[in-house]
Amino acid sequence: MLVMGILNVTPDSFADGGKHNELDAAVSRGLEMISEGVDIIDIGGESTRPGAERVDEEEELRRTIPVIEKIAPYVEKNGVKISIDTMRASVAKAAVKAGATIINDVSAGQSDQEMLSTAAKLNVPYIAMHWRGYSKDMNSKAVYRDVVSETISELEERIHAALSQGVKKENLIIDPGLGFAKDSEHNWAIIDAMDRFVDLGYPVLVGGSRKRFLGGDSPDQREEATINLTKKLKDTGIWAVRVHSVKPHKEVIGQ
Repeated sequence: MLVMGILNVTPDSFADGGKHNELDAAVSRGLEMISEGVDIIDIGGESTRPGAERVDEEEELRRTIPVIEKIAPYVEKNGVKISIDTMRASVAKAAVKAGATIINDVSAGQSDQEMLSTAAKLNVPYIAMHWRGYSKDMNSKAVYRDVVSETISELEERIHAALSQGVKKENLIIDPGLGFAKDSEHNWAIIDAMDRFVDLGYPVLVGGSRKRFLGGDSPDQREEATINLTKKLKDTGIWAVRVHSVKPHKEVIGQ
């Protein structure tokens, strides 16, 4: 199981907004992750916390591309990959040109009609997450009769869409989207049924790091619970966990 380290180059992300918002701070954190044994550094310039407003394309590019360019020379020699966390095809294209080798799209191609065909042309791994709408109003869409079955069904629709646009099966990775249009009960139901997502036959990424369903009054207070979640997931056969801290998760996986 791999560790994807989160590097939010934003002022407003829920757990670490502003900590790595400047170029030097972001690059420093990226290099620190490499030293801690990270497998993938996921760089994002747009917060997807509940209620977040979107940033424009120019600002997203300004935040992310210089960081990728600065970190890229270090990742290859350390066996680390860079992923770009974006819903925009133009940003994905620029990021891959700058040195990213994975696209992490929380909308699974629903936000930008050009994304799936762009991912196919770029021929890099593409992460498709279960998504029902933008952060501004996604909480209102957390309505399910059977959250596991519906999430799987909706993910399968996105898998079909990606394949039909030319994304290779071997490049597809899926993410059940913990915390996205899901309340606490929904998130735990998905975690407890992780084998059903693995059985779809694609690598599975799980991103529950420091999210509200883990308890605690603040994101920092949820770090221990996040580590325990990694412990719970490590024998499920998933591909990777997406987390804010790297070292404790690498240690848990190695035990």
